[in-house]
Parts: sequence; structure tokens; C-alpha cells
Amino acid sequence: MKVKYLKQTMRWYGPKDPVSLRDIRQAGATGVVTALHHIPNGEVWSVEEINKRKAEIEAAGLVWAVVESLPVHEDIKTRSGGCATYIEHYKTSLQNLASSGITTVCYNFMPLLDWTRTKLDYELPDGSRALRYEKLAVIAFDVFILERSGARADYTEEDLKTADDYFHGLTDTEKKEITDNILKGLPGSETGFTMEEFRQAIATYANITATQLADHLNAFLNEVIPVAEAHGAVMCIHPDDPPFQIFGLPRIVSTADDIRRIFKGTDSVANGLTFCTGSFGVRADNDLPSMVREFGERIHFAHLRATKRDDIGNFYEAEHLNGDVPMYEVMKELISWQQKKEHPMPMRPDHGHQILDDLLKATYPGYTAIGRLKGLAELRGLELGITGAMPR
Repeated sequence: MKVKYLKQTMRWYGPKDPVSLRDIRQAGATGVVTALHHIPNGEVWSVEEINKRKAEIEAAGLVWAVVESLPVHEDIKTRSGGCATYIEHYKTSLQNLASSGITTVCYNFMPLLDWTRTKLDYELPDGSRALRYEKLAVIAFDVFILERSGARADYTEEDLKTADDYFHGLTDTEKKEITDNILKGLPGSETGFTMEEFRQAIATYANITATQLADHLNAFLNEVIPVAEAHGAVMCIHPDDPPFQIFGLPRIVSTADDIRRIFKGTDSVANGLTFCTGSFGVRADNDLPSMVREFGERIHFAHLRATKRDDIGNFYEAEHLNGDVPMYEVMKELISWQQKKEHPMPMRPDHGHQILDDLLKATYPGYTAIGRLKGLAELRGLELGITGAMPR
């Protein structure tokens, strides 16, 4: 039996990314995961702009393997304003990407914030730095800085008391750091917010429950998946990050039950999943190897990283083969599914620590060169070890 391998990729944020295409190629990747970040959210990605970026990637000896992300406009999520127009734009962009040979499209349906961390330089015992989510920082921001209407009702009295003590122990600089990290938008985010803009944006979800948001996602998929099918493309939804409610905003892509509902609502292999071990792994009730076994046919892209959580809701991003994610078991299941797939499934090392020379460089949070190179090397070695033991 000829073994089929996953396609190793790394994310690139375009010409302004401090990590170059040359760096990515030297790290051992053969493909790039990227997007047209300069095009405003909701506007059509033209064939001309797609092919310009594709040619730039191919000139560096790489391929554009995955679009991450083709963003979903907030009007689509709330089914308001220009929803119908933005869906038509989305369909056109999908068709244009497919006509250029780019057929794997990652997206998310998280309200307002693509992903949230409260500290971007959490120092580990070895001196490396990681991204961290701290529950008390989120509560303190929500209740005492943002002063969101109804926020107190989302927390226990104990949480509120502890957060109050935490907040009053912060310096002005620490308060600003937390605020900036939450509002300004991390890599891949569609936009940043001022405080007032964020309050107004949250208000647009005041009457949208998780059930309603799930219905909105289903309506969106029922319109765009037929276009993807017709042009040989697949859509891969990214799970919520973190996979639980924050700031009163509904979360609908956090558990195995959520994925079952999404797949049942639009029953097509083109309606697929980006399997992010870091996002799903934050929840102790998510059995990641079991999820890969169940959903593998519709996993079209994998983000591989580990997180380390505690019992009170905090987590930080651990090394790729450590933390709470059973990476060996997850990789075995992904490789098993890869043998059944016609084309290589793209995977990428998701995020990476600041280590070595990267401690002295300015890069996008989580997207250092050396930290991700280390992660990719570890994941490639793990894959080779597993495939080497497979029967021939």
C-alpha cells in the first residue's frame, strides 16, 4: 500500500507579513494558507486579485493550498442590512477562487471577534512566550471596563467578587493591554473596535440567541454550498475560539453536537470542517480523536496545536506535542482518513511560541517563524513515525 501524506502548510499574512514566503519554504512547508486581507470584508475577490496573489506564492516555489479566511460579513450572521448582497458577493468570490484552482476555503461564524486572548506575551518557565486566555481578565473587562449591559448576570457572585479584586489590582497599563488585546483584533480578525464601536456591535446581537445564529448559519450554507459543489470547492468552518460564550455573544461551533447539527442542516461533503485541535481542545468534554473518527470524511483542513487549561477557565498555548491535546492519537486518526481521501489534506502548525531570535522580532501574535518551524518539524516527525509503522 502506498502511504498518502498530509499536505504541510503554514499561514502567511501577505506581503506585509514579517515572516516571508522564503521563510515558510525553508521551514519545510510546501503550501501556503492565506487570504486577500486588503479587500474590505464583504467585497468580491476578483479573479485578477486572486491570480496576482497566487502568482506571488508560486514564484516562491509554493502553492496556495487554503484560503483562510474568506470572511463572512456581520450582516450575514445577523441576517440584516445588506445580507442578500453580501451572500451574492460570497458566491462570486467562491466561484472566482475555484476558477483559479483554489478550492479549499476556511471561514468562521463567530460574532464580531474571530479569536480572543488577553495576554500575547505570557512567559513560560523556559523564557519562551505564548498566547494566554485569562478568565478573570475577560470578566473584569466585560463588567468594569466595557460595562456591558446585563454582563453581571452571566457570572457567578464568586466570579464577580474575584474579578473585582483582580480589576482593582491592575495598573492602568495592564488595563490598557487587556483592552487592546480584546478590541484591536488579532491576526485573521476582520476588524478592530473602539470601545463605543464594540458596545454598539454587541447590541446588534442583543436579540439573537444561539439557536437563531445556528439557523442563520444554516441559511447561509444552504445558499453557498451548492455554489461550492458546482465548482469543485469545499467550505471548512473553523470552531469558536474560545469554544464558549464571551461577552454575551452566542457560540454555535464548539462541540461535537454543534458539528453534527451543521452537517445535518446542509448535508454535503462540501460542507466541511477545519479541525482545530487548539480550539476544540480547550473544552475537556471534547474527545478529539473520537471527533476525527466521526467527522473525518468532512474534515478538509487541520489546525494542529495544543493548549493547556486549568480548572477555572484559563488556558495558554502549549508546545505542539504537549498540553491537553492528545496529538499522537489525533494524528493517527487524521492519517487514517488521509488514506481514504483522493487529495492530500492540508494541515498547518497553528500558532507558535516566541523563541530564540523571534523574541527580539516584531511578528503577528502567534505567527512567529521559528516557533512555527519547530511545531511543523515536530508534526512532520510525528506523521512520519506513524506512517512508518503502517503495514505496506
